Amino acid sequence: MSVSKPVLGIFCAIGVIFVWSGFIVFSRAGVITNLTPYDMTALRFIVAGSLVLPFIWSWWPRQLPLSATVIMAVCGPGVAYTLLMYLGLTDASAAYAGVFANGSLPVFTTLLAMVITREVPARSQFLAIAIIVAGGVISGIPGMATGGENLVTGILLFLSASALLSVYVFGVRYWQITPRQALALVTIPNALVFLPVWYFLMPSGLAETELSTIIFQGLFQGLGPGFLAVILFAVAAIHLGPTPTAGFAAAVPASASFMAMPVLGEYPAPMEWTGIVVVTAGLVLLIVRR
Repeated sequence: MSVSKPVLGIFCAIGVIFVWSGFIVFSRAGVITNLTPYDMTALRFIVAGSLVLPFIWSWWPRQLPLSATVIMAVCGPGVAYTLLMYLGLTDASAAYAGVFANGSLPVFTTLLAMVITREVPARSQFLAIAIIVAGGVISGIPGMATGGENLVTGILLFLSASALLSVYVFGVRYWQITPRQALALVTIPNALVFLPVWYFLMPSGLAETELSTIIFQGLFQGLGPGFLAVILFAVAAIHLGPTPTAGFAAAVPASASFMAMPVLGEYPAPMEWTGIVVVTAGLVLLIVRR
């Protein structure tokens, strides 16, 4: 039985929620160990790059102009986005990452679509995204109250990461990039540029980190955000459009609250549960109005 394109897009967007929630929670757990943000980034691209490299010749999007290739490689979930997130997580809590990096994504994506393609989302989409963003902010308020000292720096890093990713989400549909092409564009150029720089110049805490932590972070970061999320984002953006896809991603603050319970020992406060309910209502509206 074949699955309709909107349904496939919805399933992939829900997958983005789970993978990106894990990305925030497990990355927070990683950066509070001896691993540096640069180590985490390197592990991600060592694993993801090893998976994609054998297929680079057949997957590379030769039809793209050079400018589009550079934009997608830089703005996708590559080195720039990853470092902005990891560095932000050293200054602020996971709650901040969820609210400001993911909650702002539909705002940036909608603005891009309106400016470049003059595409104005339907009122129901605007309402659903507003509800999701509001729920994400509500769920993040308790965690934000216990954030790190350099909160302004962390917030700016998260907003910068969100702005970058919005260009990628928009570009996937604008340039009709397939999931395989997205993997090739994001993974290989970033790995080739960053890994030598990291190995020779960047500070590293690998020698002081337990092998089990290195293996777990490498496998999760490489297979989850580095590989699976790139595909899920691309499929969702192609079949749903950039704005609805970003709307789903804005649900991450609420879903990350559930994941943080067993992983970080952080349990939702009453306000966080309220935010989770609000986000769920927004997601339902976003889906049923498709």
